[in-house]
Amino acid sequence: MTTALPLLVTMGDAAGIGPEIIVRAFERGELADAVVIGDAAVLRRAGAPMTARLESPRDLGAVPPGCLPVLEPPGLPSGLAALPWGRIDARAGAAAARCIEEAVRRVRTGAAAAIVTAPIHKEALAAAGVPFAGHTEMLQHLARGADGVPPVRMMLANEELRVVLVTIHVALRRAIELVTFDAVLETLHIAHRAAGGFVDAAPRIAVAGLNPHAGEGGLFGDEELRIIGPAIEAAAAEGIDVRGPFAPDTVFMRARRGEFDLVVAMTHDHGLIPVKYLGVERGVNVTLGLPFVRTSPDHGTAYDIAGQGRADPASLLAAFAMARRLAAPPARG
Repeated sequence: MTTALPLLVTMGDAAGIGPEIIVRAFERGELADAVVIGDAAVLRRAGAPMTARLESPRDLGAVPPGCLPVLEPPGLPSGLAALPWGRIDARAGAAAARCIEEAVRRVRTGAAAAIVTAPIHKEALAAAGVPFAGHTEMLQHLARGADGVPPVRMMLANEELRVVLVTIHVALRRAIELVTFDAVLETLHIAHRAAGGFVDAAPRIAVAGLNPHAGEGGLFGDEELRIIGPAIEAAAAEGIDVRGPFAPDTVFMRARRGEFDLVVAMTHDHGLIPVKYLGVERGVNVTLGLPFVRTSPDHGTAYDIAGQGRADPASLLAAFAMARRLAAPPARG
């Protein structure tokens, strides 16, 4: 399935594997409907035989065969192609942020169907003075509208499991503080709305508890009784098919067997470890709640293998497939 408008793929960290996996995917003929937002010299260093510089994503149809289409945003730092592989550098962080900004600007003007982001490095972002912990927080800020920033959530998905998170990139102590009635209920609303892109019927949502055994009736913590359970009841009263809270160590197996369409988890590692254990090459990160489609691979910059020609584009290809699926217009009966 293809979309009428092109997809945009951001280059990611210039010292990581992002440019490499983009080039590998292009070599496999999988990016015929995509334009890279990035530095052409970086992509050539990563193996692109030829690049074609575009002024707009709408120029994709004029790109000669065999050329990787690249749109270079203004304001990129110089010398990116000379950065050492696999090292944190503020210039790489600044370039990654600039590419994300440009991609969002283009997709919000209607020039593209969706954004697929290659991996960035959070320490490089911080070194560049970018005031966001990662993609999700930055995209939320860039999606600001007249009503402020939209509520967003991270979902990690593969063919067997979909997990939506209440909290993401914060310290665990802080994450527990952020598990509130409003946060859980809002997550259920966002997950329920987004699930239409994945299931045909009303989605069946399971909620994982925060504490061992989902608190065991208050013996191991009372967040399930005070916060999570009441939020589930409120969502169910609105007609959402949601159940729980269930013990976090078993609910993912139940979802994998088909009992639920997705699981809502309270913290980053609670939710992401089960999905990543099934294979990072199969996982896709989706930001729910944005006014545009955004997906990314389920892995980081892999500095340890950057520049060695060993990077696997499988998760990036899965992210493109997911973006095409979510950006495609709904079928008409």
